[in-house]
Amino acid sequence: MASDTDKSTIASLRDSLCSEATPLPVRFRALFSLKHLARHETGDRALEAIDAIAAAFTSPSALLKHELAYCLGQSANLAAVPHLEKVLADVQEDSMCRHEAAEALGALGNAENLDILRKFRDREDEEVVVKETCEIAIDRIEWENSAQRKAEKLHQSDFASVDPAPPMPDSEQTVEDLEKTLMDASLPLFLRYRAMFALRDLASPPDIPTAVPAIHALANGFADSSALFRHEIAFVFGQLSHPASIPALTSALSNLQEASMVRHEAAEALGSLGEEEGVEEILKRFLHDEEKVVRESIIVALDMVDYEQSKQTEYALIPDEPKVAV
Repeated sequence: MASDTDKSTIASLRDSLCSEATPLPVRFRALFSLKHLARHETGDRALEAIDAIAAAFTSPSALLKHELAYCLGQSANLAAVPHLEKVLADVQEDSMCRHEAAEALGALGNAENLDILRKFRDREDEEVVVKETCEIAIDRIEWENSAQRKAEKLHQSDFASVDPAPPMPDSEQTVEDLEKTLMDASLPLFLRYRAMFALRDLASPPDIPTAVPAIHALANGFADSSALFRHEIAFVFGQLSHPASIPALTSALSNLQEASMVRHEAAEALGSLGEEEGVEEILKRFLHDEEKVVRESIIVALDMVDYEQSKQTEYALIPDEPKVAV
């Protein structure tokens, strides 16, 4: 049973998250605090944190709502499923939010989510980004519940996130081998994502010999025809926070013909590189961008820059990983 103090903390975070009068960076920090509670607490307190996150789906901000869905997917708590199914099933909702809800259902790994994912993968006139996300989420759940999963020896990743696909299993594959898989559009997206996250792991820590070659290999993914794929490349760069990714991220953000979901992710990835010279100035150029989701991402990214430059101990209002997501 949660104590009165616990309830007061969650209620306060919920108020901050759900209030349209609260500055967006503060709402994001409250969200990451609630994600921490949803993931690491048990019982009533975890459920209250999940409900608090879901309560903010009434917001008009697509950026915030897509982040809510991501955080629910990272909760490892099946109490998040009804909230995510509702977002995915709302065909009037922004496709970026629906994509994130589908990805979150995949992250939770529950085979009971397969039916709704198949429904929207196969739905006539469905948005491509939603169809592709459902396809990857289905493959992830099937992999999670397969004998193959038990047989694979996976590298211990430096990253705590539950990703849309696991990295390739430990093997002798080189950066060049993985890049070939990454860029082969004839392969299933799930397999290409596995190569993407294997390359990510070869770029961490940042001073290992494979890091910069892996960053350059990943950057080639920005040439792919899938906006979903390109946005995931930007997300991975945000996780890595490697200076070698700055040129590719700047190019993606600066391309006004690029999909807003890719540009927003590039902005937030640059925010994680806030200590690097010139990054803050790059971001400020887009404070008045025509795309609302990009403008809002810049605001959040600049808050992350402040965090990076200030040497604060935690980005969230209570301890959590300082990472904005897809």
